[in-house]
Amino acid sequence: EAVAADWMLEFACCCLCRHFGEECPAEFRRWRDVAQALINGLSKIPTHQKKMVYLCQLLIRIAKGKNLECHFENDQRISPLESALSFWTLLEREEIKLEKLHEDIRRLIQIQIVAVHMENGYFKEAAEVLERLFTDSESDKPLRVKLATVIKSKDPYVPLLQSFSYSLLISKIKSYIELFVKENESNFLIQAATKQVESTGLGATALQNKTVNVNENDKGNLETKRRFVLSIILLRDMLRQMQNRCLNVESSLVWMYINCVLGLNSLQNVEKHGDALACGRRRQRWTYKEDLELKSGIREFGVGNWAKILVHGDFNNRTSVILKDRWRTLCRIE
Repeated sequence: EAVAADWMLEFACCCLCRHFGEECPAEFRRWRDVAQALINGLSKIPTHQKKMVYLCQLLIRIAKGKNLECHFENDQRISPLESALSFWTLLEREEIKLEKLHEDIRRLIQIQIVAVHMENGYFKEAAEVLERLFTDSESDKPLRVKLATVIKSKDPYVPLLQSFSYSLLISKIKSYIELFVKENESNFLIQAATKQVESTGLGATALQNKTVNVNENDKGNLETKRRFVLSIILLRDMLRQMQNRCLNVESSLVWMYINCVLGLNSLQNVEKHGDALACGRRRQRWTYKEDLELKSGIREFGVGNWAKILVHGDFNNRTSVILKDRWRTLCRIE
């Protein structure tokens, strides 16, 4: 259960970062809810997941940064960006070394907290925020004095606020996300799968029994086949454990993870061996019935919710990626 929770949170954080960077609001909101549910389920944040949790909370608040009607704290005076600043502070504490990017983001959040209040005409509140944001340290004094002057002018379009804009903040956050993802790349799932396989004595047998056919162009990609085999075995066992423990985790999320991690686009088919999670994905013609199922699913769940459509529909060995591609084809045809 702990292992399953670990990789689910890791995957949710990865999706949240990706959709924030790609500016996909609908998908971001979807994974925001998933990540928040997983985080809320933690009785205590494990040390190795602190940065991941803090980053999720930061992105969720930054995304709502312009909305002063949205509150994440019990104190209604605290805006989303002010709440985001507290999580940025926690993230900084987890860093081994603070770079210029960290300082840039901190300053941008501070400035935009004031700017958003001013843009909405809350000049009194902007002055109060300024008092909360800055200490009496000499390093903070220059910026504090400048912002105090800006607030007195009651002009939200002064050069200072335009130069340190909200769009620049988003850009810097995206840069941080790229570094975070790169630095925290892990083969967590593969390592856990390997351990699972070895502990149950399935190593060589599993690799012999699971046949993966790859195109001529992909013959050299043996690591892809190994990743596929080990991951399927682990995910199958994990899903069973989650179902047995009645965990509130949608099986659709497992398929999303499979589709993302395994890179199914590079695999042409997998030999079918009876298990639903290890079934083959051969190229085959779409039937009229499947098209109707796809259209029905889109009417019920909406375009983009491919995993839900896949789970609730009657499809013949399809993946959520295949559903998306088929829908694009249908749109072109019709």
